[in-house]
Amino acid sequence: MPELTLIVVLVIALALIFDFTNGFHDTANAMATPIATGAMKPKVAVTVAAVLNLIGAFLSTEVARTISGGMIKEGEDGILITPELIFAGLIGAIVWNLITWLRGLPSSSSHALFGGLIGATVIGVGFQAVDYDVVMAKVILPAIIAPIIVGVVAFIATRLAYALTRREAGRPDGRGGFRYAQVFSSSLVALAHGTNDAQKTMGVITLTLIAGGYQTVGTGPEFWVIASCALAIAIGTYTGGWRIIQTVGRGLTDVKPAQGFAAETSTAATILASSHLGFALSTTQVASGSVIGSGLGRRGSTVRWGMAGHIALGWVLTLPAAGIMGAFAAGLALLGPVGIVLDVIIGSIVVAGIYWWSRSSRVTHHHLLHDIDDAGHVVRITKTPRKPARRDRKKVAL
Repeated sequence: MPELTLIVVLVIALALIFDFTNGFHDTANAMATPIATGAMKPKVAVTVAAVLNLIGAFLSTEVARTISGGMIKEGEDGILITPELIFAGLIGAIVWNLITWLRGLPSSSSHALFGGLIGATVIGVGFQAVDYDVVMAKVILPAIIAPIIVGVVAFIATRLAYALTRREAGRPDGRGGFRYAQVFSSSLVALAHGTNDAQKTMGVITLTLIAGGYQTVGTGPEFWVIASCALAIAIGTYTGGWRIIQTVGRGLTDVKPAQGFAAETSTAATILASSHLGFALSTTQVASGSVIGSGLGRRGSTVRWGMAGHIALGWVLTLPAAGIMGAFAAGLALLGPVGIVLDVIIGSIVVAGIYWWSRSSRVTHHHLLHDIDDAGHVVRITKTPRKPARRDRKKVAL
């Protein structure tokens, strides 16, 4: 086996950086709703999510195999993509992740990664190197279908939750218990997120090792790859993507404990099923779809469709935008070592600029504490007062 070259080391390091950004970008998937309802304090929520992301990363490798041995075709001399192109694709994914984080948009880290890799591959090898059947079957179609399905499931689950706890005059309805149930359901989402999303970085590193001749084609991620990716996404999750948590938890609809529980259980079930089937699903799209579905399912709730439209636009733009950025980085990488250095310099400047810009409108967990209202209280739906009947009005006149 050949010794690790500098470019392979750089790709592994950059992949772990992407994994870190994936963690803080997608913390909202599990913890936005319990934070919004007051079921969990922000710092406690991200700590629990970090631990469960770490554990979840060890539970499956099916999604990692989809990325390492599915999207990019193999040629006569092995897999067609090179470590240099993977490096370029990761730059595109990281930059787009940070742009959407700055805007507070819960876009898909998964699609940013896929877009960056596809864009870099097209520039470096050609359109024929991408297996579009795999991309369509395991990336694009699930991205379209999953948010709709989970939204319908969350809608039904919310209606069911409120029907089972129908309020009667003078009697408690038991809905406050959903706030405690959210601790379990949100934890399940965090576990599912680690199971699905950490694998994507595992797949990228495995793809790099295969492309560089350090690992046999068709094999899955090694233990050190699994462990390092699990740790990176857990640390990223702990830092807390407060901007996106604020958008998902309060920007789409006002979440109450019963609907939060319904949304979280729907999200967890969908993600775990997709992980088992090897679908590289966007956990962000699933979580956002379930929040919208639960908002539609609760009587008196209002879904902010303007914000939902902005989020949907981000979903549509993610794959091509990250692809364009990955393609640009690949064009430089093809120049050789000088191009790699230019990629690092330009990428570092862009990342530093985004971070500097974010300081002017900083969002912390303290902002979320101020946003939490008394979510456990009933929503009072005002009814139009009924006019007294003609006979009643006569009695009043008397």
